[in-house]
Amino acid sequence: MSKVKTAFFCQSCGTQYAKWQGQCNACKSWNTIVEEIIQKEEKTSWKATASATKKAAKPLKIKEIDTAQEVRMNTLDGELNRVLGGGIVPGSLILLGGEPGIGKSTLLLQISLKLPYKTLYVSGEESQKQIKMRAERINPNSDNCYILTETKTQNIFREISEIEPEILIIDSIQTLHTEYIEASPGSISQIRETTAELIKFAKETNIPVILIGHITKDGTIAGPKILEHMVDTVLQFEGDRNHVYRILRSHKNRFGSTAELGIYEMLGSGLREVSNPSEILISHKDIALSGTAIASTLEGMRPLMIEIQALVSTAVYGTPQRSTTGYNAKRLNMILAVLEKRAGFRLGTKDVFLNITGGISIDDPAIDLAVVAAILSSNEDIPIGDGYCFAGEVGLSGEIRPVNRVDQRIQEAEKLGFTTIFVSKYNKISLKNTFIKICLVSKIEDVAAELFG
Repeated sequence: MSKVKTAFFCQSCGTQYAKWQGQCNACKSWNTIVEEIIQKEEKTSWKATASATKKAAKPLKIKEIDTAQEVRMNTLDGELNRVLGGGIVPGSLILLGGEPGIGKSTLLLQISLKLPYKTLYVSGEESQKQIKMRAERINPNSDNCYILTETKTQNIFREISEIEPEILIIDSIQTLHTEYIEASPGSISQIRETTAELIKFAKETNIPVILIGHITKDGTIAGPKILEHMVDTVLQFEGDRNHVYRILRSHKNRFGSTAELGIYEMLGSGLREVSNPSEILISHKDIALSGTAIASTLEGMRPLMIEIQALVSTAVYGTPQRSTTGYNAKRLNMILAVLEKRAGFRLGTKDVFLNITGGISIDDPAIDLAVVAAILSSNEDIPIGDGYCFAGEVGLSGEIRPVNRVDQRIQEAEKLGFTTIFVSKYNKISLKNTFIKICLVSKIEDVAAELFG
């Protein structure tokens, strides 16, 4: 028997060292370097378990490669299809991350029960009875979903050769282990090796593989960073466990855009697709309240109307507080400085709190104008009219800058019943015969005069 060799790996970033040391040179973390046993063996393809052979790949001219058969697989889930770019690409590897209890397993189990393809759901965390209990709440009459509780990759490939599924789901990658590596499941070397085996399997068989990945306390996917480089798509399932809404984002997508957004509502019967997010992101109230403004924003190709809430009050403890939820705090400080310097509003001695309702985070600079309107409304204690919405970026000199795809924003506002939208007068608007009033503004002073006289 060959001599067993060991190596030292950082559990945070995956950097390998020849000997132990206290601090990782790559990520600067302390006491994260752990010794792992590496068994040097002749590694065989995943098909060795299935007793099959495969011819060696041959190089082809790029014009000779046939892509006609690469039709995306419809998941029957509109939100997931949108985030993936139209469906699952055959032979791709998809990594889904999220906090514990957010609904990752529920989402993939629900999709596997609805898929019209033969699906193998491999769980290393739950028993078959536990999964069956959850499945009974979602869709107990599925004939295409097979459940396997196994953590050893060689046994999984053996069952795959018998069932011959069209889609493989792994829950989760941190629970798998291979016999080629003598390290505990979840270690750096095990995650890297099992992922490599699944990539080889997906590319050779053209069967898509969906992985669930745990995340660390920092919000990043646990394991080596190379894991995200190896897969084709990285999805993040976000949301507050105290709220019923969940957001699916794409951080990496080799086959589509990373700007798309999927929204779900967590119910007792599973996750419900939210086709019109503007209804849940705008709160319903009986009386007009100051400090609220509606912004027209875009997430990928989807227009959204979101509600901005602001509270401006006198600083009690001398030093004013600046707090944001779902909005960049540094950008809020910039907007407050512009209001103070360019528009003459004295907010330097006041507390300012800002919140985007619905528990989502927005990076679109087009919501700046709505932030300004909400802050001024709270400061003056004058509510903004119900039919008003905003789409504009605020510059450092106090000017209202144009935003992209303004026509789509205006159409969404009109469709949802808004009567007036404030946009930059430098925007080129091609819409005609619209019933919504388009108010063109060039400076913050124009917005304040139009709203509050």
